Formats: sequence, C-alpha cells, structure tokens
Amino acid sequence: YILCVEDEPEVLEAVIRDLAPFERVFPIESASTVNEARRVVAECILPKGKLGLVICDHILPGEDGVSFLVELQKDPRTVAARKVLLTAHAGLEATVEAVNLASLNHYIAKPWTQEDLLNVTRRQLTDFVLEQETNLYPFLTILEADRLTEKIRQAPLPSDD
Repeated sequence: YILCVEDEPEVLEAVIRDLAPFERVFPIESASTVNEARRVVAECILPKGKLGLVICDHILPGEDGVSFLVELQKDPRTVAARKVLLTAHAGLEATVEAVNLASLNHYIAKPWTQEDLLNVTRRQLTDFVLEQETNLYPFLTILEADRLTEKIRQAPLPSDD
C-alpha cells in the first residue's frame, strides 16, 4: 500500500492523481491528519497487506508529519515502509529529526513535478519490494525492472531434492 498524508485537499488530490500509475499494484490510501493516518494504517492497510510507502506532509493539524514517520519507524509492523517527506515547510531541525529518527528515505520540496514524484516513488517502492518480497514478477511492469530482474537472476535455482 501507499499512504498519502496531506491536509490540503487539492494537494492530496494532486499527489493521488500523480501516483495513479502505481495504484493497480499498490493501492493508495489517504489521510488528512496523523490520527486519521493511524486509523487507516490499523484498520485498512495492515489487515490486508503491507505498508510499502508513506508520503507525508510535515505541517498537519494536531501532530506533525515527522512525528508520525518516527512512530512508523518504531512499530515493527511498519518499520520497513519507505518514508518520504513532501513539504514546503519543514525546517532544518524537523528534517534532521526525520532523517535520524524516522529513517527518512527521501525529501521532496513543494511544489514538486509529477516526473520527480513518479521517479522517487518508483525507486522507493523498488527498494521496499527488493527487501520485503520473494516473488518479484508482479512488480516488473511498474517498478525498476532492471533492478528486479537482476535480483531474480541472482536467486538460487530450486533443487530437485
């Protein structure tokens, strides 16, 4: 799953629209607050599958996005998720906290380009799949096929025992 956390409805719509090419393989869920994001993870994502990527704004109503990313990093059920901060307002301190405590995988400044968002998403999901999945074939058409193919080639052949 991909989770997008953004409080501005038009920005959230734009992110989801830009990520549409991934939705066939990676269902997209969204939330506008950290509390809502927690509910989505607990009730919608984890019962059905794995959280592969979180794209999160920093300035949100209530708790900030970096705190949520840190929380995900501490939870064994979501620690493997790739974490991307998409924001125009994170200061140096928040960014350092995200990198150090949330194992932030990427930072995208607003406004972004669709091409940049697609490239970052493809790279992060490829990294996630290479680390978490054994059957890479379902992902060949949407992710970085060269990296997936290389991993498939390196896999040991099944024995006849």
